[in-house]
Amino acid sequence: MLLQSGGAVVATTAEAMAFNARRREPDAELTGLIEAHKSSYAALRKTVDQIGGSGVVFNNACRTEENALMAICVYPAATEGDRCAKASYLLEIEARGELDLEQHMQAILHSMMWKG
Repeated sequence: MLLQSGGAVVATTAEAMAFNARRREPDAELTGLIEAHKSSYAALRKTVDQIGGSGVVFNNACRTEENALMAICVYPAATEGDRCAKASYLLEIEARGELDLEQHMQAILHSMMWKG
């Protein structure tokens, strides 16, 4: 009896993990990271428009935007929804020519490694 109940727990856990992996909507955390990057990118653009591309304010805006982008790059997208949202957003960034640092690629590749 105990062996059968243990098998049921494993099967139920495996089914739950498979269901979560197929989830089509991105996780709220990833959605928040994307929104944070969009906001920091808009703030950076506004800074450039207002004061140009130099100075402490500009450097702070650049650092904030870069940190927000790196947070998306390192995010471990485990579900189908996460993978699609992450890839779609990063492809938009890459199309603008802004996903160009070696650290971006390293972070993306590390985020894909299984940490089980």
